[in-house]
Amino acid sequence: METETRQIPPHAAIAVAFDLSEERKGGKKETISPRDWIHVRIHPTNRRAGMSTSGSESDSVASKRSKKPKYSKFTQQELPAWKPLYTPGIVIGAFSLIGIVFIPIGLVSIAASQEVVELVDKYDGECVTANDKVGFIQDTKTDKACTRTITVPKPMKGPIQVYYQLENFYQNHRRYVKSRSDKQLRDQKSASVVKTCDPEGTSEGGAPIVPCGLIAWSLFNDTFTFSVNKKSIQVNKKNIAWSSDRSVKFGSDVYPKNFQKGGLIGGGQLNEKLPLSEQEDLIVWMRTAALPTFRKLYGRIETDIMASDEITVVIQNNYNTYSFGGTKALVLSTTSWIGGKNSFIGLAYVAIGSISLLVALAFVGLNVVKPRTLGDPSYLSWNKENPDYVQ
Repeated sequence: METETRQIPPHAAIAVAFDLSEERKGGKKETISPRDWIHVRIHPTNRRAGMSTSGSESDSVASKRSKKPKYSKFTQQELPAWKPLYTPGIVIGAFSLIGIVFIPIGLVSIAASQEVVELVDKYDGECVTANDKVGFIQDTKTDKACTRTITVPKPMKGPIQVYYQLENFYQNHRRYVKSRSDKQLRDQKSASVVKTCDPEGTSEGGAPIVPCGLIAWSLFNDTFTFSVNKKSIQVNKKNIAWSSDRSVKFGSDVYPKNFQKGGLIGGGQLNEKLPLSEQEDLIVWMRTAALPTFRKLYGRIETDIMASDEITVVIQNNYNTYSFGGTKALVLSTTSWIGGKNSFIGLAYVAIGSISLLVALAFVGLNVVKPRTLGDPSYLSWNKENPDYVQ
């Protein structure tokens, strides 16, 4: 006699042992009758819970106690997925495509950058004749006019962008960046909101300064007057600031008040008859730079300047960069479809494209010299350790 134990699905939590003795008589099996059952064993989990042995009750109680989440393809991670097979052809083709696309883009970008004519004139050292540069720049009675002459090497088509460039000026300093009141700049009713503007929040009499803060207080105030071949040309200073800044960040009903009237003058003055939304020099300056060397737009020259023309610039050297070791420069530049003169983007594209092509060629050579069958199980580590493995 043989005894076989069979267990029904776990959620029923019941195991039944049967005596499955059978005798073959005339090639027929005898039917197993209830008296042939040996015993019924209740699963320990259900015995402790005191549940009934009936299948329906066990199913309902087990489903209530189970922490198994409701079945879905998402919870069981059975959603359709695409897993690419990186064959040598696909890898070589991908690197080749990157090289073929990136190198022409880089060459076109470099060519566009080389078409830009840029003139940079550092005037901070030449425009101060005294040995004490800080004392010279802080003396309000000294005439600080300085004349510079620039010869144009190539034709410059208008509009020509006029920038001033500062070096070693950290506009990204945390205390400097926080020293402003955006509410005050937007709304006339918030003129007294100067809590974040220290140390330039209020005047000596306690009245609020509009605009307050160190950023506005240190406004760049050098001026430039241009003439080409002794013929005066105008600098257009309209629309040099972002339109969003003019319409959103600076209110049309906010006017300067008590500005630069303290004991220590920081930078330029503002016209108290014009709202802040129309004082674009201030708006450009208030958009702080991320790096210590930066350029800000001063204006535009709308006329063309031919090659070999002489540009005479009369500079009022008012801004103090000497006390902290900074430098100043005047920049005249044309633009192209890619912007100003900057070869970095083009060089980066060419470098990445060239590296991709070299990698593609390396894979081609490796695949020709030492090809490898895709999905060959002999390359598995446990097969390599097998003494019967033949390389």
